[in-house]
Amino acid sequence: MSRRQTTKEERELFHAVAKGAALAPAAVSAAKPKPKPKAKTAGGVDAGTARKLARGELDADAKLDLHGLSEAAAHRALANFVQNAHRRGARLLLIVTGKGARDPDAPFDLEFAGRSRGVLKTMVPRWLDEPPLAGSIVLKRPAHRRHGGDGALYVYLRKR
Repeated sequence: MSRRQTTKEERELFHAVAKGAALAPAAVSAAKPKPKPKAKTAGGVDAGTARKLARGELDADAKLDLHGLSEAAAHRALANFVQNAHRRGARLLLIVTGKGARDPDAPFDLEFAGRSRGVLKTMVPRWLDEPPLAGSIVLKRPAHRRHGGDGALYVYLRKR
């Protein structure tokens, strides 16, 4: 079994420590381990932030309630809201879409394979994926139950 070759810096550091001499700044910086970067989730936020979002422990920097708006008005309001919040430096937005109204006269349940009946609930995530909004968004996910659950979305924005 062959021995690993030591570098010149390692030998100098060893001799300096053995003699009890003060270490040169270059030797000290070479001896320090580099800090690990924070682990990122698939959505691009660190694991701690993702965990806090899932538990509903973070409060939104700004909130938009789209209840009662038409599809066109909601689209305009959403675009203005997200762009202005990003300009102000907000990071976490809460967007309330509602769950969609049930039609009591419908001959059958309009919910199919877990999809919502609400137009805004369906369209808002699509609008967030389109330019110009998509470029400023890191993550979007359903809100915690205390912030609206299935009828609301968390939108996490990129830093300015």
